[in-house]
Amino acid sequence: MSDNARPALTPPTRQAACEALLLERTPQYGCVMPGSAEEKRLHEIWEAPPGWRGWLSTVDHKTIGLRYLVTAFIFLLMGGIEALIMRIQLARPNATVLTPEQYNQLFTMHGVTMIFLYALPVLSGFSNYLWPLVLGSRDMAFPRLNALSYWVFLFAGIFLYASFPTGQAPDAGWFNYAPLSGLEYSTGPNIDVYALGMVLLGISTTVGSMNFVVTLLRMRAPGMSLDRMPVLVWGTLTASGGNLLAVPSVSLAFFLLWLDRRIGTHFFDVLNGGRPLLWQHLFWIFAHPWVYAVVLPAMGIVSDALPVFCRRPLVGYGPVALSTVATMVIGFVVWIHHMFATGIPALALSFFGAASMVIAIPSAVATFAWIATIWTGRPVFRVPFLFFAGFVFLFVVGGVSGVMTAAVPFDWQLTDTYFVVAHLHYVLLGINVFPVIGGIYFWFPKFTGRMMSERLGKFGFWVLFAGFNIAFFPMHIAGLLGMPRRIYTYPADMGWNTVNLVTSLGSFLFAMGVLIFMIDLLVSLKRGKPTGDNPWDAPTLEWSVSSPPPPYNFAVVPTLASRHPLWEGRIEEPGVTLHTRSRLHEGYLLAQGREALGTTALEANPDVILKMPGDSYAPFWLAVFATLVFAGLAMSAWTFAGAMLLGCAVSIVVWLWPERALIQREPASVQDAGG
Repeated sequence: MSDNARPALTPPTRQAACEALLLERTPQYGCVMPGSAEEKRLHEIWEAPPGWRGWLSTVDHKTIGLRYLVTAFIFLLMGGIEALIMRIQLARPNATVLTPEQYNQLFTMHGVTMIFLYALPVLSGFSNYLWPLVLGSRDMAFPRLNALSYWVFLFAGIFLYASFPTGQAPDAGWFNYAPLSGLEYSTGPNIDVYALGMVLLGISTTVGSMNFVVTLLRMRAPGMSLDRMPVLVWGTLTASGGNLLAVPSVSLAFFLLWLDRRIGTHFFDVLNGGRPLLWQHLFWIFAHPWVYAVVLPAMGIVSDALPVFCRRPLVGYGPVALSTVATMVIGFVVWIHHMFATGIPALALSFFGAASMVIAIPSAVATFAWIATIWTGRPVFRVPFLFFAGFVFLFVVGGVSGVMTAAVPFDWQLTDTYFVVAHLHYVLLGINVFPVIGGIYFWFPKFTGRMMSERLGKFGFWVLFAGFNIAFFPMHIAGLLGMPRRIYTYPADMGWNTVNLVTSLGSFLFAMGVLIFMIDLLVSLKRGKPTGDNPWDAPTLEWSVSSPPPPYNFAVVPTLASRHPLWEGRIEEPGVTLHTRSRLHEGYLLAQGREALGTTALEANPDVILKMPGDSYAPFWLAVFATLVFAGLAMSAWTFAGAMLLGCAVSIVVWLWPERALIQREPASVQDAGG
């Protein structure tokens, strides 16, 4: 609700009410001194209630971001344990550690967990925490929607694992191809749980993406024009836009599959006029843009943090930002390369094969920008730098193997082999995990006010880097030797024994590296060296506030004059002089309730004062009832599902009930004076 609107109370008999409801004002301009009464008032306005009430009702983006990070890492550990069990099974031929059905469930849940419950949510955690801080805002555009996004993600993850303890987890692969996932081949609740869980998870992704887009358009600090935004913002914005277009496709696919299984429709039933290939189109037109959604924000982390350790700005900021957007745009026209072996026409093979090669160009732009930044800078070999440099290497390896499979004849030979598994892990695990861990080392001082261990961090990096390449590079060789993916065992005379043993050993070494990182993280939370506000001497806005940041982020609204406000005067910035520098500690004073400044979409000029909603239980209860609706559908308990849907409606009514603090109701009762 903006603060510059005027209510339509015009009769003269209501003039007093008009004056009371006057919303238009010019905010004061000044500064807030640390420890002053004004600062204490901001704390009181923005701080969440203590105890369980605040834990369930908070809409603070920082708390939500940390919850995303912790929850996603828990899912990472679960997916990693599933992978280690599979690698024990595949370490030697003819092993019997797992039955075929157990293996099917494990590799399906491993893929679902790592791709849907870890890869994007962990990046959402970074973006939720950092976006308002790097944009110079006090919160996301829709704080309650932000809380809803997290709660739905958490409950969707629990929902997807609900049938796992009973031995009836999803077992048709994370891609869930029809007709294998149809009722005739899978009669249990496993596929129903997967289908409905993915629709529920899609709600979280969609509302979160909308929040990011609107936050960027309306919540940037004055002066932060589009060409001054951090690359992390470009990456998350592009991923969010892609998700808004792609997630409806896969949600529709899973909903249609559930209708086939439980209502009796025939969308994918070939015997009744359905088309199983329709599933692959609906799934991959989502899944390939999703790959870039879990890569582009990670690339943004590297583009913003790597230059800090090179002591210079990123080389080619403009081309990198444009290549980020171009990657997602082209990513929407390459999904057929997952279907080269399905018998599609030659013209489609040619077009999508060419597009799959062209997409390497914007990726190469970013790669050369990182290399040039390192080459022309003065690298400081701290732990985050090692992870970011390691990412660049893994990015090149994963990208090259991807371009190789863009060649149709080559793809025909390697489709459904371990070569594709190797490529998938390089682009989804290596290109995601290394920037994420590097980002945690980089922003951990901002999260906690403490440093992580340099010694343990460097040791952990080399264990992770060695373990990753020992585990996944031999998979390329296994694929070239003809080893199919998704097999639970293999004969001893196929020539795959050595590569599988090496891969299994490497996977345990990689797990040891993750364990070292987790030990460092937990020890540093309690015993890490206290640090200042900007221990890395970084140039962006989040480092201008205390560590950890206060509940309101910025006491005054900062005004920017460049892309690197904390490096002004040390590097050349176009248009920045001694008299036109960024003003970080002097600006608009907004303290009449929870208030934030809204700016124009392109140039970020001050536009409106936004009244921000306070903490609320409504997002939590709406997520609970929505999850129970899907649980009722999974159990075919239609009455229960209907009752829970009514609970959703009540939660929405409570959420949207007009509040005086948001000027959705008159601040005082208005009585007609007569006439």
